[in-house]
Amino acid sequence: MVKGKLSGRELKKLALDLLSRKDYQKALIELFRLPPGQLVNTLFSFLYHTDEYIRCRAITAMGSIVAEIADKDMEKARVIMRRLMWNLNDESGGIGWGSPEAMGEILARHAGLAEEYRHVFISYARKDGNYLEHEILQRDLLRGVGRLSQVRPEFVKEAVPYLIPYLKSEDAGVRGLAAWIMGLLKIEESRPHLEKLTGDGSELRMCSGAGIVTTRVKDLAEEAFEKLNRSMPNRGNELLRYI
Repeated sequence: MVKGKLSGRELKKLALDLLSRKDYQKALIELFRLPPGQLVNTLFSFLYHTDEYIRCRAITAMGSIVAEIADKDMEKARVIMRRLMWNLNDESGGIGWGSPEAMGEILARHAGLAEEYRHVFISYARKDGNYLEHEILQRDLLRGVGRLSQVRPEFVKEAVPYLIPYLKSEDAGVRGLAAWIMGLLKIEESRPHLEKLTGDGSELRMCSGAGIVTTRVKDLAEEAFEKLNRSMPNRGNELLRYI
């Protein structure tokens, strides 16, 4: 239990210790006892962390804490969203590592913020919008889009025409994440592209819950195919109606 006011350095050290613990669920309880505003500022610094395990957990925690803030004060949550958007602005002077994924996590966790910011979020995938050129940022974006697709697929389906081209990316991470999204959304138009990817043995790493998993592009493409096949209507049963 934290007693007294912590300095910024002390808070960052404590948050890093909690994010590193094996029992992440218990660690989250302790993490959320910290002052929300200060905690968000600390989590922002971890979006750039070189340890992807810490970065993944920081993004997950940020989604939860910003959703909690939004329930109490939407304007404060909007300020955080605008800060993430600023990180992706050329004028910010930075690159914005982790910001698209954090946005996706937040929108997955809060319906009100998702309604307000989904179009801005998807604009980062559009070449006629705020398109992200850097492939590492594209991976961040697609991880965020995939997370939003898991919870609110209806907010992502309109963006499918802008997402399908990522299946042809030269970057294995981008290809694999795009295949993952096609499966989550059950996009029939993606079948020809997914078929080509079923022979792609390139590896990629993904944030899953509180940890990191290693998979292959072909595995994600095959999983997407399975989801597409399961979503197809049983044509035999349909024909029986007319016999």
